[in-house]
Amino acid sequence: MFRLKGVIPPMITPFKENGELDEKNLQKLVEYLSGKVNGLFICGSYGCGALMSLEERKRVAEIVKKYASPETTIVVHTGTTNARDTIELSLHARDIGCDAAAAVGPYYYKYQDADLIRYYESILKETKDFPFYAYHNPGFQGYETSLKVFKALKEAGLSGIKDATFDVMKYATYQRELADENFDIASGTEAIWVASHALGCEAYIPGIGNVYPELCTEMYRQSMEGEKEAALQSQFRINKLRDVMYMARSTQLAIYAIAEIRGIMTTYPRAPFIPATAQEKENIAQGLRELGIL
Repeated sequence: MFRLKGVIPPMITPFKENGELDEKNLQKLVEYLSGKVNGLFICGSYGCGALMSLEERKRVAEIVKKYASPETTIVVHTGTTNARDTIELSLHARDIGCDAAAAVGPYYYKYQDADLIRYYESILKETKDFPFYAYHNPGFQGYETSLKVFKALKEAGLSGIKDATFDVMKYATYQRELADENFDIASGTEAIWVASHALGCEAYIPGIGNVYPELCTEMYRQSMEGEKEAALQSQFRINKLRDVMYMARSTQLAIYAIAEIRGIMTTYPRAPFIPATAQEKENIAQGLRELGIL
């Protein structure tokens, strides 16, 4: 049975200054990350998925699949405002050979439990035999998805949850009430990996993994191999790094800035996001130097 395991960064999508998809740097980033991490979660929040057309999202998936190593798990975020487009993107991910799809709840409107069950069940009906996850991000979708909904969707064939609530108690509830050999719950952040692993987590999706994959894979290994003190110190260090990232107004914008600072690539987020300013980049660079990682 398919399960998410390891370090699976939510990969940013590079854009040119004029807003076009930056395919050259997309290939460069895939080749940089592939082999350093266990998988890639693409076209999600960090990947500006909601700001791209369906055709752009398909193109990103095709490039990532083409240039990633065969051992790299590719999870495509296919969430949209409606089931029709999410199904189209999910089937495309399946047909080009990606490993799984995941979808945030339909955004803009707020939905009742019955609406969400209908939405996801319609997707699961069309994507059966292809691993499909619910990406639970209340801050971005605009509402909480209830435990009742997740229980119903598990019965309908949902593979698991990417939990981006940043709530350890909620994560513990999901593990207690839902997790088994056929249903896994990945942590949607690096911020609470050690705690999540203690509760049964086997995969986490770290934004920092775009630019510091080595720190994320080391923390994962330490925790998985029982090096508790080392893992805890790595967790504290990574959380200090997250503090530095907020110098760019959001962690997503910080990743684009750090990619430039570290010499990985120079690229842009998609408008209406405004790239980090020169002063913000200098502040971030100073913060990285103080942490001893630049």
